[in-house]
Amino acid sequence: MKSIIGISSSILALFAPVHSLICCALLFICINFLTGVIASYKRATRQGKPWAFESPKAWRTLYKLIFIAGGIVMLWLIDTSILSFANLHLANLFTGFACGVELW
Repeated sequence: MKSIIGISSSILALFAPVHSLICCALLFICINFLTGVIASYKRATRQGKPWAFESPKAWRTLYKLIFIAGGIVMLWLIDTSILSFANLHLANLFTGFACGVELW
């Protein structure tokens, strides 16, 4: 058990520099999700239909969060490990793009 905790702590420590980017993307995704739920509720009440929370759409949001977080982590690894001489900040650009898409 100690080795599992040590390994997981090491992995989390490796990705600590990108936690702010992941939190920013998480915030935009959550705001998009909440506004979508509110809009769905208002649309259903305006049309006189019963409103229900649909789980497949919520799962799609969770998948989106996982894929965006994975993309941020992979691009940060490319920035720091492979293209460290170029100073491109690919993870920052990807996070900005993902947040812009969620805002739109």
